[in-house]
Amino acid sequence: MATVLLLRHGRTTANATGELAGRRPVELDDTGRGQARRAGERLSALPLAAVVTSPLIRCRSTVELALPGVTPVVDEDLTECGYGDWEGRPLKELAKEDLWPVVQQHPSAAVFPNGEAMAAMSARAVAAVRRWDARITAEHGPEALWLACSHGDVIKAIVADALGLHLDQFQRIVADPASVSVIRYTPTRPFVVRVNDTSDLASLVPPQKSATDAEEPAAQSDAAVGGGAGAGV
Repeated sequence: MATVLLLRHGRTTANATGELAGRRPVELDDTGRGQARRAGERLSALPLAAVVTSPLIRCRSTVELALPGVTPVVDEDLTECGYGDWEGRPLKELAKEDLWPVVQQHPSAAVFPNGEAMAAMSARAVAAVRRWDARITAEHGPEALWLACSHGDVIKAIVADALGLHLDQFQRIVADPASVSVIRYTPTRPFVVRVNDTSDLASLVPPQKSATDAEEPAAQSDAAVGGGAGAGV
């Protein structure tokens, strides 16, 4: 099946001031715009079959700066977690709330006041990525690459699912601004190729294969015993 690149938006004014942006229309700051452009340099060599984004302006601006001329498809299911009454408040203030340790240690039970449950956020985001991956595979083949631009907690939840981790462990994963995490789905399991990556992405370009090189579906789902030779061989 296809491979998804999960791009987090660049740094925002709320990130810089330590506030929880949530679903507010928070813009990228100068640092974030530079991060988005550098992400575009890394993505430029990749034959992306599709680009999908959260509807929030910080994601749409990141895609616009990274991939000028590309019109992404907006998917509401990739939007930020609904933090409800927490939105716009300083993180240092939120850390004093009774809900804070639940969010950190037992996020599957966390429901934000007048907002969304973290478990609901995870379920809709994972379902969206798997839905898009199946669609892109059907339209462009199993070697296709596609990009989804979303938010830190959303990306962490998707990666946790791909790793087979319970949502209560997703806080162990990091997704920095403008980082890329890469997941290759197969019929039986996902493979997490990169997490929180800010390096060169050229090795993700699918190798040219002849018809005789095609792998059986079962082989594509098997892990390389001993670690394998890597994508460049």
